[in-house]
This record gives sequence, C-alpha cells and structure tokens, in this order.
Amino acid sequence: MKQEILANEEIQKFLQAHATEVNNAMIERSFVKLYDFMTASHACDKCASLPECTNIMKGFEPKLVIKSNLIDVEYKKCPSKLIADDRLQVAKMIESMYMPKDVMEARLEDVDFEGGSHESRLTVIKMANDFLRELDETGELPKRGLYIYGPFGTGKSFIIGALANELAERRIRTVVVYVPEFLREIKNAIQEQNLHEKVEYVKEADVLILDDFGAEAMTTWTRDEILGAILQHRMAEQLPTFFTSNLNMKELEHHLTYTQRGEKDVIKAARIMERIQTVAKPVALEGDNRRNKAF
Repeated sequence: MKQEILANEEIQKFLQAHATEVNNAMIERSFVKLYDFMTASHACDKCASLPECTNIMKGFEPKLVIKSNLIDVEYKKCPSKLIADDRLQVAKMIESMYMPKDVMEARLEDVDFEGGSHESRLTVIKMANDFLRELDETGELPKRGLYIYGPFGTGKSFIIGALANELAERRIRTVVVYVPEFLREIKNAIQEQNLHEKVEYVKEADVLILDDFGAEAMTTWTRDEILGAILQHRMAEQLPTFFTSNLNMKELEHHLTYTQRGEKDVIKAARIMERIQTVAKPVALEGDNRRNKAF
C-alpha cells in the first residue's frame, strides 16, 4: 500500500515540489493522510454529481500541505461545488414576486425569432443587449430601462425574465414583480403593518422589472401612493426600470387617468407617465399570441 501511495502521480508531484522540506521520517508519519488524499475524488473524477460526492466532506477535495512538520491535508471546494455556489449566488441576485417559474428560468439565447413578429422581437432583444453592453463597458447601470408593450402572449414576460437572469449573472440585484398581484398584496400589507417594508423592497432595487403594468384595477391610492412613490424614487435616483404591458403609452395614460370608481385625474396620470418615460424607453413587441409555444 505504501508503494502504491508513493507511486501516485499527484503525491509524487507534491514530494518533488517540497523535496527540501520532506524527509523519509515525515513521510512515514503521514501515510494515513497521504492515503486519504490518494483515495479521494479529485476534480470530481469519481463523482457523478455534487449530491453523489464520495469525499468525506461533500463538495470539497483534499489538498496536500505541510503543517507542524507533517504532511497534512486541507480541503478546498471542488469544481462541482464552485459551480453550485456560483449558481446559488446568481439566484440570490433575482428576487421575484408572483412570477411564473418558466419566466424566471428564461435565457436570451432561447428567444425565438421566427414568425411575423421577427422584426419587432429583434428590436426588443437588441435594445436589451444594448443595455447589457453599456453595463459591461462602463461598469455602471444605464439610467433607463425599457417599456415593452404589445398584444397578449407575444413573449414580453419571457424576455424580461431572460434579462433578469443576464443581470443576475453580472451580480446586479434585480427585482421582478407581477404588478396586479403585487398591488393586491399591498392592500393586505396595511393590515399586516408591513406596507413600508414591501414598498421599500421594490423601489430600492438596482433594477426593477414591473410585469403586466396596466392590468391592475386602478385606485387613486395605488396610483398616487404606491406606483407614484416607487416611480418618483426611481426617477430621482436614476434607477433603471423595465415594464411589460398590453397598453401603449396613450392607452396607459387613459388607464391611469380613470380609477375603478370612475374618478378622473388627468394631472396625476400625466405625472406618472412622465416618470415612466424618464426611467424607460418605449418599444413595441408585435406578433401572434405565442402562449404555450416556445418563445
């Protein structure tokens, strides 16, 4: 067994690299540690996956070191563990509220450009990539996101989900919110006394994505005290915001003008529109309803 240990290629490399420090007596006293090193999985060569890791410490592989006049082992993260940790960190950068799982797993490379909506889809993806490129080149977030509008089922949510994942990989904290459900939750937050916390959580995001904007039942309170406050903060702090909506800008302004009770306020609607246009560039996404198809 000693011969087998000493013949191990990695152990030979270590002994040669530390020839001036290692002697036979040290090797004799260190055979147990050398055996542990030899029989362990290295670079995941004996493990099918991280959960099936064969090492004493799952996700960690031994590294030979000299310590207290002995050859010892220390443990470092294996390649599978490094990948898993990186994915976990990326996942932590996306905080979604009420968004479907398939949207939050989207990637820009998965976007389909076939069909009659090819030109507008290409434009939207180009603008999303321009945003990412400016971030990569300058190291700073662009000040404006996108207001993506178009018919139901054209893939708007899929695209912003893909964008959120691209931002997460760049370690940008991104909050993705399904607006109608968020506003329903906000009403409950009054009774639960955590309204301020929920609004702050959304408005302070590095990048905020508001999905299905304009589909909510509008009240003066949600328009002025919630949406208005969030957008005012983001405009003042020059924080980029992305929207998806079935409504173009003119239709959205009409939606914001009238509450579900029939109350009309042109001035306050105009203020919200000004904030939206300050934090986002409008872009149309046309095409057939692609729901339940690959986007």
